[in-house]
Amino acid sequence: MARDRDDDSYARPVRRLLLTVLVLCLVSLTLIWRIDNPRMERVRAAIVDRVVPNMEWAMAPVTSVGRMVDDFQSYSRLYEQNEELRRELQQMRVWREAALQLEQENARLRDLARVQLDPELTYVTGVVIADSGSPFRRSVLLNVGARDGILDGWATMDGLGVVGRISGVGESTSRVILLNDSNSRVPVTIQPSGQQALLMGDNSPAPVLEFIEAPEDISPGDQVVTSGDGGLFPSDLLVGQVALTPDGRFRARLAADYARLNFLRVMRSHPGTTLSDPGGLIGPPWPLPPGSGMSRTVPVARPLDEQTAASEGGDE
Repeated sequence: MARDRDDDSYARPVRRLLLTVLVLCLVSLTLIWRIDNPRMERVRAAIVDRVVPNMEWAMAPVTSVGRMVDDFQSYSRLYEQNEELRRELQQMRVWREAALQLEQENARLRDLARVQLDPELTYVTGVVIADSGSPFRRSVLLNVGARDGILDGWATMDGLGVVGRISGVGESTSRVILLNDSNSRVPVTIQPSGQQALLMGDNSPAPVLEFIEAPEDISPGDQVVTSGDGGLFPSDLLVGQVALTPDGRFRARLAADYARLNFLRVMRSHPGTTLSDPGGLIGPPWPLPPGSGMSRTVPVARPLDEQTAASEGGDE
């Protein structure tokens, strides 16, 4: 116990002495660095020249920590820039999709405007709002209807060829049965041979050409257009091209792009001729039964104006 007390009594004055010396050194350095005097400036320069080069080992950790801090700040800035670029890229993708959609719509509209039609034909352009197709039915819905003057049976086209016909008209919408629908029957003409045929849909991409009088006059690649028979479709509207299947049947490779139906042109058909006296166009059965007392001369249909004038003369 006595020895511990002697050690403690010896160490305490030493610690006090060292602390005093350290305080004096710090005060001296402070005064040296604070005094604004040319002589003291030379002393400071000499101290720096003597101490700093030999203190690189002590400054290395400080320098490394400073570099780490700088690197972390640089990484933070790069991360923020990367996130900002990601947001801008996402916006650019959205704008790109919108631009592509507008470009496709613009191309469709240009195709519609480029098709050469009969000057007497007029049309209404509608937008496809729904595709109600199924394995057993091929049809689409348009955003035009009775309020736009649409009537049943009118032909519809895209930018290239005939798509189908109107079948069902609402106030603001209408249904279009496509040419490849199983209920579609359209009379067509095959050019350049002029052969008449019936385009019959069978729910396949290429409808069948039936009732051809001279199949030997038809070759794959011949053009198929509407004939206008029946007065439902205007004539000479492009339908597609003839294709020969491996089983020897003629089909029509449709010109319309059914995969991208965005806009359709509804063609106003020519108004049909109104018959005020249809009985005058129908003759008696032929041949005439013997003893009927009627002339065997075939009645000839006359224009309605001449029939009206003849009836008025008979009344007089």
